[in-house]
Amino acid sequence: MTTNRRTGAGRGGLRRSWGRGALGGLGLLGGLGLLAAPIAAQVRAPAGTLWQEASPTPVDPELARLNAALTGLAERLRPALVQIRVRRPPSESAASEAGGGARALGSGFVIHSSGYLVTNAHVVEGAQRVEVRLASGPRLSATVVGRDARVDLALLKVEAPDPLPVLPLGDSETLRVGELVLALGHPFGLEQTVSLGIVSRKGAPLLVAAPGFDFIQTDAAVNPGNSGGPLVNMAGQVIGVNTMAARNGSIGFAIPANLVKDLLPQLLEKGKVEWGWLGVRIDEITEENAKEYGLLGAPRGVGIEGVLSGQPAAQAGIQAKDVVVAIDGTPVNAPRELQRIVGTMPIGKTIQVAVLRGGQPQDFRVTIGRFPEEGPEPGGPAPAPR
Repeated sequence: MTTNRRTGAGRGGLRRSWGRGALGGLGLLGGLGLLAAPIAAQVRAPAGTLWQEASPTPVDPELARLNAALTGLAERLRPALVQIRVRRPPSESAASEAGGGARALGSGFVIHSSGYLVTNAHVVEGAQRVEVRLASGPRLSATVVGRDARVDLALLKVEAPDPLPVLPLGDSETLRVGELVLALGHPFGLEQTVSLGIVSRKGAPLLVAAPGFDFIQTDAAVNPGNSGGPLVNMAGQVIGVNTMAARNGSIGFAIPANLVKDLLPQLLEKGKVEWGWLGVRIDEITEENAKEYGLLGAPRGVGIEGVLSGQPAAQAGIQAKDVVVAIDGTPVNAPRELQRIVGTMPIGKTIQVAVLRGGQPQDFRVTIGRFPEEGPEPGGPAPAPR
């Protein structure tokens, strides 16, 4: 009780002191104003204007062409860009990308003139209502057709009275490190921003949940609210969907367009993506742990760190400390390769898994299972998606 009164008195004392200080400050500023006026009056104004007006200056032709190309490209892309506003139930509201509470903002772009558009799965996660604001101004209610949290992709549909402008999906496989790209979106709720950068890298994203696919890393600014916006090459083709960034926004990642094209049919037909899985925890084979897996020569294959009971690998007889070296005859040399191969296998397909057990080759026939949407079993280590 005593402490509370002291704390309260302290706060009150601070407020009262601030009040006296503020009044005193006003008096002091008033005094300074009276003193400053004569000093300002003594400063002689320069002849003519206070600043120098810029005169027409020729620009290097190459730079002028680059500038014109970039501005023209940005203008062509903007009509298909949309802002996504999400309302979530208060009890389920996730942190907003541009402000807390039950509301969230994100970006997206139109891929079909009939009203289909793409964004990130986390933008519309748990959405009670989704509203899309078109570049031309109208706001339309949107339906979540399908979403996949592992790759962070979602497909939405709006009913528009007229055909909508679209952005074409390009070939992300031909993208090279060092190429110029534009990232478009609505960061922090700001409207239709464009940032320029390069492709910094093609490889694993920040989150390991993506099932073994290479994402596009860029230094084009990808800030909160940019999620779901397009990453575009200089031909005006979407080569990625912006999905995540480092906390300071200096490193951004985008879902490759070719992966987007692979997943969209499932999102449209089933409302989700069915990923294949074996039900194992995997490990990279290195010189340090090769002996633990019974390998005496150079490291090879992918180690099985653990097997989940009742899952496809366990049912087929695969055990911990086995080393997977091939799937249906395709060599496997890295965990992400195994993730990618198994993840894209049709559910129910029976595959041939070649392993080394104690250094000796063995083959197992495994029926691909469905990756559990609720995630790995509680209480155990989180297995990498595969």
